Amino acid sequence: MTKYLLDTDIWVSYLKNQHSIQEKVTSCGPDNCFVSEISIAELLFGAHNSGNYERHKEDHLKVLSVAKLLRIVESLDLYGKEKARLRSEGNLIAEFDLLIATSAVFHGYTLVTNNTKHMTRIENIRLENWTLVGDNGFVN
Repeated sequence: MTKYLLDTDIWVSYLKNQHSIQEKVTSCGPDNCFVSEISIAELLFGAHNSGNYERHKEDHLKVLSVAKLLRIVESLDLYGKEKARLRSEGNLIAEFDLLIATSAVFHGYTLVTNNTKHMTRIENIRLENWTLVGDNGFVN
């Protein structure tokens, strides 16, 4: 089965029970869904920045209960290569997005994101957007 690295925006939809993301994560199973260390950092920032830390302080633990943690260290060389390429083209994307995307490419995972416009700049990336509902009523 395909392995998926879910971007932070998808995990936020998961936590808000939007776009049937919870059902899609369940159908893929915890062996096929991954969360980046970067997304965990972003979720923790979100909790502190929310104005309601107590409500959101364990959001990252909810994600870690249904997905495997993907470390970024192995993909940092690819990150450096892609950042240099994108800079030379005048086509940079946000640091955290680039770290998450290059991790997906390095590991051969499909990146699930609602930010496909920027992520298509990454070479060899496979993308899906689970927030879009197809004609059949199922999330693509």
